Amino acid sequence: MKLKYILPSAVLAVMGMSSCVNDLDVTPIDPSTVMTVDAGALFNKCYANMAVAGNGGANGDCDVDGLDGGTTGFLRQMWNANELTTEEAICCWGDEGIPAFNFNQWTASHPMLKGFYNRLYLGVTLCNFYLSEVGEYDATMSAEVRFLRALYYYHIMDCFGNAPFLTEMSAENAQQASRSELFAFVESELLEAVEAMAEPRTNTYGRADKVAAWNLLARLYLNAEVYTGTAQWAKAAEYAKKVMDSNYEIFTNAGAYAGKQGWSAYQMLFMGDNSTNGAQNEAILPLLQDGINTTSWGTSLFLMASTFKADMTLVGDATNNTKEAWGGNRARPELVAKFFPNGDAPQVGLWAMLEKAGDDRALFWGKDRKLDVETTSEFTEGYSVCKFTNFFSNDGAPSDPQFPDADFFLMRKAEANLTYAEAQARLNGGVAPADAIEALNALRTRAHADTKISFTLDEICDEWCREFYYEGRRRSDLIRFDKFGGNNSYKWQWKGGVMAGANFDKHLNVFAIPDADMNANSNLVQNPGY
Repeated sequence: MKLKYILPSAVLAVMGMSSCVNDLDVTPIDPSTVMTVDAGALFNKCYANMAVAGNGGANGDCDVDGLDGGTTGFLRQMWNANELTTEEAICCWGDEGIPAFNFNQWTASHPMLKGFYNRLYLGVTLCNFYLSEVGEYDATMSAEVRFLRALYYYHIMDCFGNAPFLTEMSAENAQQASRSELFAFVESELLEAVEAMAEPRTNTYGRADKVAAWNLLARLYLNAEVYTGTAQWAKAAEYAKKVMDSNYEIFTNAGAYAGKQGWSAYQMLFMGDNSTNGAQNEAILPLLQDGINTTSWGTSLFLMASTFKADMTLVGDATNNTKEAWGGNRARPELVAKFFPNGDAPQVGLWAMLEKAGDDRALFWGKDRKLDVETTSEFTEGYSVCKFTNFFSNDGAPSDPQFPDADFFLMRKAEANLTYAEAQARLNGGVAPADAIEALNALRTRAHADTKISFTLDEICDEWCREFYYEGRRRSDLIRFDKFGGNNSYKWQWKGGVMAGANFDKHLNVFAIPDADMNANSNLVQNPGY
């Protein structure tokens, strides 16, 4: 998939065409044929690129070639790149590319990184196409598409560093932009687009509003030193505070919906009815899923099925409340230690684990599991993670026995609390001031964990893990804290391909531009070290 024409049939499908074309520049031979773009369908496609693999849902054609359709989903590849490479997760599958993630040994030929790269650039191309063809259709919709394009470019910048850059449809190969240039573009796009975006919580659920732009700006500024060499902690705190002061909520109201199993508010963020049980009030940008109309092997189902095995019965004889339990991804011991720092994690099921941990976020299954991962190909080595399920907190039934109804919250308000606290701590000599402590303790209180009277930066890094593990962001956090690549003292099992953990070179903090695109585009220079 070359950059100059990343525009497969997915885009053509949203155009009202009665003739077959091979290129958007083709003029119909029949003068009576009118080619028009359905603005609403194309707008939806700009969002749907993050939620489904293609127009046909889970079992239809995939928009990205070169990998199995179920593997190419945006969330699945974002998750693999940002979780399997860290202390949070390890996978027992032998799929091409998985061991390289597990052991921090990827190269420019890594197939899943190529899939993620192409998925991101498909998103950019869809947004560019929308803005070029129907950008005048609706000001708010165009602002949202600019936000989405900035979001795609944010992930490109974060993962691939110096990367191809296009803001319009072109038959020419893309020029390469530096990471700093991509940073400047994402920043300016968000600052301009936010003015025309919907006011907080006035948009349709699933669409972005001003708070989504503020949250992405806060994330951008929090990582500014990594991306540009210049820290912008004050701006990170400023925009995080705007999110905190918005009418989105840290969801705490488990009591009204607890049901017979006693689900916690934290669990309800990741359940089948999270779009209706109150948790949606925390969801700044959800990726919509349902078991009938919006299905995918690579979004919510992936997070459930890849982490469960049939022996993990949470309610009666049910596992995650879908038919699927693939037994692949599980916790490295360093993740479990965030909740059991004294090494006393019990070998028990979920509910007993939560009682022992004293923290609603310790969603682990230790029964018939080993804490240490001695054999990476064995699922029962490493505690299982029970974070994502398709159970309904009000005891309702899912719409389909296989594909879940649970949305994935790509952005949720809790992120702003942690961003604000970290930025304030960095502005105050590495120790969180009073309002930052309050923001962190709000999340600990929601989880029924003991509150703390102080937080160092290392403790804030651990708190990021406790709140957001398995949500596809850990790699970026570790890089910001200088705990990923390079000469540092932070180790985890199988880091660098050694069970005891070993440092790996800092050039791996940025992934390689896939060799297929390097071969296709002579304007590109490979990232250093590859």
